[in-house]
Amino acid sequence: MNIAIIGGGAAGFFAAINCKLNYPQHQVTIYEKSKKTLSKVKISGGGRCNVTNATFSISDLVKNYPRGNKALKKTFSQFNPKHTIDWFESRGIPLVTQHDNCIFPVSQQSQSFIDLFNSECKRLGISIKMQHKLNSVEKVDTLFKLNFNDNQIEQADKVIMTIGGQPKLNGLEFLKNLGHTIQFPVPSLFTFNMPNEPITKLMGIVVENAIVKIQSTKLIDRGPLLVTHWGMSGPAILKLSAWGARILEEQNYKFKIQVNWINETNSSIVEEQIKNEIGKHNSKKVANQKIAHIPTRLWDFLIEKLEIDTQKRWAELSKKDINKIINVLQNDTYTVEGKTTFKEEFVTAGGVDLNEVDFNTMQSKKTEGLYFAGEVLDVDGVTGGFNFQAAWSTGFVAAKLG
Repeated sequence: MNIAIIGGGAAGFFAAINCKLNYPQHQVTIYEKSKKTLSKVKISGGGRCNVTNATFSISDLVKNYPRGNKALKKTFSQFNPKHTIDWFESRGIPLVTQHDNCIFPVSQQSQSFIDLFNSECKRLGISIKMQHKLNSVEKVDTLFKLNFNDNQIEQADKVIMTIGGQPKLNGLEFLKNLGHTIQFPVPSLFTFNMPNEPITKLMGIVVENAIVKIQSTKLIDRGPLLVTHWGMSGPAILKLSAWGARILEEQNYKFKIQVNWINETNSSIVEEQIKNEIGKHNSKKVANQKIAHIPTRLWDFLIEKLEIDTQKRWAELSKKDINKIINVLQNDTYTVEGKTTFKEEFVTAGGVDLNEVDFNTMQSKKTEGLYFAGEVLDVDGVTGGFNFQAAWSTGFVAAKLG
């Protein structure tokens, strides 16, 4: 039996290897459209590859997927982060968990995974065909007819589709011929551009636990926030971009955000903190004595933004000054005018409609013998190893050919 894996990324290699392990007698072939395989694995995590996340409760794990969370429960019950850790460590790649639950190889090199995948394919006899771009696919009786570039025709008994997220709808058009509905792809996991905001001069500053809200929506998240030379990034921003992928696309990526720099929503508590500062440091200049755990440069920036005299002492602050400080710490407002892809790690919301796939097997409900894995589905996760976990899990289940 011939098994065709369309796409040489994370999901494709994982599906191919596990398929061959399950069915040693089958011929398994990976077809990759470009000259390179596993390119996303290579650059992920700054070249370290955040392979999964130490969120071991399935009910907690699925909360990190803006799209696909309910469907993935069925898949994660068969293969979850614990299985991922065992799978890689049993093959000679020890892993380490960071304080934020992100899991990386001890080597801190994504090449460790690439070398493993390539060596496993060689050991198992999996064929890899490069520069094979799939133009169309049709099912004739029980066989799939695959039409690649230059009208090269291949046949397969079963097909696992792992072509990844596509930036444009035409990259998925051929799946419509197999009866599938495609959810329009839009970017997910992107940073916020703020070309007209002076805060960009603070590039490099990290606030460890900020709360960020997108005005006129219910979108709110918290976590580390990074100020960049183009705007803002960091987990708090990236999570918002994922949950708000479709809403923000509809707004043409022009909107306002409110930043709570101190992770405290009760203004009375903040006012009490300020009064404590006045009591302890009433003779000190406001600019020389920040409150809360925010970077000094940010504190200076905020005081300047409020047009409070930097020579003013804490005891000299008026009630109006205090209210302005409370407000800027809890409701600092910025205008976003665009987006930037996060570290070239392209992630999309959109893809094959989830109602048309059986997540117990990853088989199409429209075409028998056709399976899906990875970002070709309308599934995406927030940053932190969750997109790779979805790739491993869906690839593993698809490889059962159930």
